[in-house]
Amino acid sequence: MTDILIQGGTVVDGTGASSYAADVRVKGGVIAEIAAGLAPVEGERLVDASGCIVSPGFIEPHTHMDAVMWWQPSLDPLPGYGVSTVVIGNCGFTAAPVHPDPQVRMEMVNIFSFFEEVPQKPFLEMLPWDWSTWSEYRASMEAKCKTSTNVAGYAGHIAIRLAVMGMDAWERVATPDEIRKMCALLEDAIDGGALGMSSNLMDHDSKDRPVPSLVADDAEWSALIGVLASRPGSQLQVILDTFFKLRAPEQMERLGNLCRDRGVRVQMAGAGGLLRFQDSIREKMWAITAKQKAEGFDFWPSFAHVPPTTALNFFSSSSFAQANEYVWHEVVQAQTEEEKLALLRDPDFRARARDSWDNKAFKQSLVANPHMMLLMDSETGAGPLDLNLKELAEQTGKHPSDALADWVIANGVQSIISRVPHPMAQEETIEMLKDKQTVANISDAGAHGQMLCGGGENILLLTQFVKNGELTLEEAIYVQTGKQAEHFNFGDRGVLKPGYRADIAVFDLDEIQQRPLMRAFDVPDGKGGFTWRFSRDAAPMRLTLVNGVSTFENGAFTGELPGEFVSPVITRVEAAAA
Repeated sequence: MTDILIQGGTVVDGTGASSYAADVRVKGGVIAEIAAGLAPVEGERLVDASGCIVSPGFIEPHTHMDAVMWWQPSLDPLPGYGVSTVVIGNCGFTAAPVHPDPQVRMEMVNIFSFFEEVPQKPFLEMLPWDWSTWSEYRASMEAKCKTSTNVAGYAGHIAIRLAVMGMDAWERVATPDEIRKMCALLEDAIDGGALGMSSNLMDHDSKDRPVPSLVADDAEWSALIGVLASRPGSQLQVILDTFFKLRAPEQMERLGNLCRDRGVRVQMAGAGGLLRFQDSIREKMWAITAKQKAEGFDFWPSFAHVPPTTALNFFSSSSFAQANEYVWHEVVQAQTEEEKLALLRDPDFRARARDSWDNKAFKQSLVANPHMMLLMDSETGAGPLDLNLKELAEQTGKHPSDALADWVIANGVQSIISRVPHPMAQEETIEMLKDKQTVANISDAGAHGQMLCGGGENILLLTQFVKNGELTLEEAIYVQTGKQAEHFNFGDRGVLKPGYRADIAVFDLDEIQQRPLMRAFDVPDGKGGFTWRFSRDAAPMRLTLVNGVSTFENGAFTGELPGEFVSPVITRVEAAAA
């Protein structure tokens, strides 16, 4: 490991404090000194940071790299965007613990494949699956899965339920004995270095079944929260239903009742309600958040600072099913192109699809808003292109479902529908970014590879919010470095400080920007070849260091994989009462 002296830069240390001119010395993977005019020493590599910002490496707090990192250890494009740590295991979706029955293990793979659009074949074939508990999973990752960034992760409530209850996890509440076994698995995870437990109060699967965590009763929730309470420094991460049935307010109240007087930190994904279609519940959520904050709850709303910019395809997308449009989802589930085209031509399918489109699809979903469906990417080039589905339906005099079916038949089932992003409540977004008890930069990086690329969205905090005067540079860096490290209880990173790990980003504000989506053909297809995912070119950083090792420099990923598994600082106390 080479010692480094970063000279002549402007230090933004990740605490929110004002920037200042200084040099930063890295020795043995640790920040050794920060001061102006540091003299080089023999053997030290010099990095000229003149005109550049020197900040902590950025933390991605909500990714689904759980499977992807096994076959794409670069975690592209994250090194080119200054990312030094990723958090995996969100939303209750984790690869551990696992049940000994292969059929039950397959349920977790199916869940990842459907909800996060993670390709199934490499997930099954490239992970060693040599674990049953979460602590064994971590040991396997550390031994066999080297990555460009540090990794921290939750144990998922859904995985815990499946590991204990098998297929019954989908159907019923747990018995007291099963709850005790779940608690033991969570204890193993936290004692083995997990951040805590993640859960899911939103999703339904491709068969419209509520995910297992939605089946859990208050007795189960309370016992698992008791495990978290017995290990201060751990936390609960949960995704609320702010998109489908809009039940987030009642879920926030339920979590408040379950956590009252227990001192448990809870990160609630979506609690801000920042998308405009959430207007009907936003005021309620903000009122509940204010009340819980006044009562001293350690609750942190988490949110994205940009709206989802997903694409929709006809071979791996969950968009139709999650719009409650399960008839069109049949096209996605059809195995071959011929079967997909046969469905699209079938009069019975078309009649059922029109009825479902009109009467069952969620009103805020893409399906119910054809003006937001952009026809821009054709496999055959037949067109028409550069218009939305509403315009196409009006021009042809057809129902939007029929117009889409005819367009896909003409343009090919490999065509992609782009989505107009939902408008956001910008003033509330800025307020959330400035709040000291929120988690920003939720991106879903690593998931939905043929729908979006969350990696790189962090840079908009610098290029959009800072340049528009909505955040100071210090604020924009704080929300994705020191504030994240504080939330996750990382004791030795997230801030530029002597003795802390040398996770560092060096960049010129005038050079960086979020780059457009592009297709990268590097995802194993399970047949000896590769399929594609969305990625983007680097911002770029001048330099990204992870544990003192350069992962991005001279405009490219260096090939180094210095990431380590990162755990929170946990204090053990006597077990809390369930």
